[in-house]
Amino acid sequence: MTQKSLITGGAGFLGSHLARQLLVDGHEVTVMDNLFTGTKANIYDLLDNPRFTFMLHDVTQPFWGQFDAIYNLACPASPIHYQRNPVETIKTSFLGMMNVLELALKTKARVFHTSTSEIYGDPEVHPQPEGYWGNVNTVGTRSCYDEGKRAAETLCADYAREYGVDVRLIRIFNTYGPNMHPQDGRVISNFIMQALGQRDITLYGDGSQTRSFQYVDDLIRAIRLFMGLAPERVRGFFAERKLGVPVINVGNPDEYTIRQLAEETLRQLPESKSRLVLAPLPQDDPRRRKPDITLARELLGWAPKVPLSEGLARTIAYFRTIA
Repeated sequence: MTQKSLITGGAGFLGSHLARQLLVDGHEVTVMDNLFTGTKANIYDLLDNPRFTFMLHDVTQPFWGQFDAIYNLACPASPIHYQRNPVETIKTSFLGMMNVLELALKTKARVFHTSTSEIYGDPEVHPQPEGYWGNVNTVGTRSCYDEGKRAAETLCADYAREYGVDVRLIRIFNTYGPNMHPQDGRVISNFIMQALGQRDITLYGDGSQTRSFQYVDDLIRAIRLFMGLAPERVRGFFAERKLGVPVINVGNPDEYTIRQLAEETLRQLPESKSRLVLAPLPQDDPRRRKPDITLARELLGWAPKVPLSEGLARTIAYFRTIA
């Protein structure tokens, strides 16, 4: 029987990749998006597919539908976008998550939620395992996103414990690839667009802060593996480890400084005349970020396959077509 899947935020960067792959897998796919940061350009090629439906709707408002699986990806994910309207950002994380869980409770749908490495804040544990509770400023300019995602995890845990909703969470570490918004403010899109436009590449602080960069195909593969597991397998695995809710880190554990990323971007764009310039470090910007992916390896047999140099080349090729 064909599986019916709903993707909230499905016209965004990650959602459009997931929608495309679920269609390849034979699903009937409904994408719901209010187009706050997503764009129909990301899914134009899917609109004529008889197994694809687009629904213009805000996840903070209740909705209805019969689905086997709900993939909750709705939320601005870059500082420029989520700080533009911080109240709407935290409402999307909390109310949107509640609406997803309420529908799942009524229809017995399986729920996947995209959490984030930002729930770890500026971590005091390195690398970050799932059992680490994080170091987050509750009232900073990034808090609408960080705390919103933490609250969404709390909702998932409580709906699972109290009502038995089958929910699975992935804490996503920096992910990049085609369909990223060119002005989303994330570091890879920033660097590529600056280099293509012959503008100086901005390093915040001295560029020594680190990140771990994951190509989008690796993330989508992990999502599909996680959602394909039987509930008994998921419950048993996390009960043994006393983690409470099924949550795993998914990211590339190869750690790079921001300066190294800028230098690799320029290496792959030799025609660029851009220079590296320094700017003040934003508030609460994490100093180090690297996932511990032990649980993903053990549960899913998953590890990232695409190295930064290869993924960056594919992403640059995409941005060349839209610059």
